[in-house]
Amino acid sequence: PARSKIDSQQLRHDPFCHALSAKYTESVRRAVVDVGSNSVLLAVAELREGRWKPVFESAQVTGLGTGARQSGLLQAEPMNRTLEALRGAFEKAAHHGAESTLAAATMALRIATNADEFLGAARSQGTPVTVISGEDEARLGFESVSADPRWAGDRRITILDPGGHSTEIVTSERKGAGWSKKFENSFAVGALGLLEGPLEAESPDAAALVRASTEIDECLNARLPELPAGRIVSLGATPVNLARIELGLTEWDPEAIHGFELGLATISGYVQKLSALSLEQRRGLRGIEPGREATLPGGALILERCLHYLRAETCSVSVRGWRHAMIEQDSWWRPGELTGGVQKNAQQFDSA
Repeated sequence: PARSKIDSQQLRHDPFCHALSAKYTESVRRAVVDVGSNSVLLAVAELREGRWKPVFESAQVTGLGTGARQSGLLQAEPMNRTLEALRGAFEKAAHHGAESTLAAATMALRIATNADEFLGAARSQGTPVTVISGEDEARLGFESVSADPRWAGDRRITILDPGGHSTEIVTSERKGAGWSKKFENSFAVGALGLLEGPLEAESPDAAALVRASTEIDECLNARLPELPAGRIVSLGATPVNLARIELGLTEWDPEAIHGFELGLATISGYVQKLSALSLEQRRGLRGIEPGREATLPGGALILERCLHYLRAETCSVSVRGWRHAMIEQDSWWRPGELTGGVQKNAQQFDSA
């Protein structure tokens, strides 16, 4: 596909579309679309001098999994929003030079009884989606951190990835040139799901927070053993948005956010502060990403309870996620590896 320079004027007006490199080369470019329970995330990267370099990223909150916890079904409006965002992500990927794009979905499509309806619609519009397992989601999340030079000196790492309908936790220890896994699990608790339960009120009170905490703790207690956590790195929209608010950022600044330390006391403070605010008041917070105002209190509570369970006082924030690890691993790009398939952008979209 033809390649053009990124429109810097457009990006200034859309701070959540992240242009990380405006220089195009003839190197290989890949894109992965993360079709999450609450948002659609796009990452485009380029293989240059033996290393994958970020090129472009975007995020759009669509709430695909809204209502799925109680009904077991994906609702029509969230599906339509997500399909539109999915097509937009494929078009952006092609525009920014990705030769191939892969889309993968997580918990909402793992639990929905009408997932085939969404997957069929995605195929029909030329944006096929594969549903990955919780194990793959957890493993890829960890590998996005273990491959990061920032944490090359850490012998033991635990990743926390609180999402819309699931939370992934992985602990591994360095062993020679690789890693020895100590624990890995995808827990069926997420910020979007809590909105359908104990946190359904716009401004949940103390009793609601206690009920939500109990639900999270029971989920963790059932599967998470007591073990040394080492360095804790948290992925996803919750830690990124808390860091953005704490730093007072109005534009995307991955260098400021990546590696930022969030203390347990700070996270607990945000649970209380965010819960006391109305949706409109949360929207007005400096740094919050549009569309995150409803789920951020629940996400912060999950992060707080995970740190409490792990007896940790802080976590480091990563702007990377499982989509970045998927881009970097050749095994995902082999023919037939994913049921949805790898989409060759030149066959579907004009990227001029």
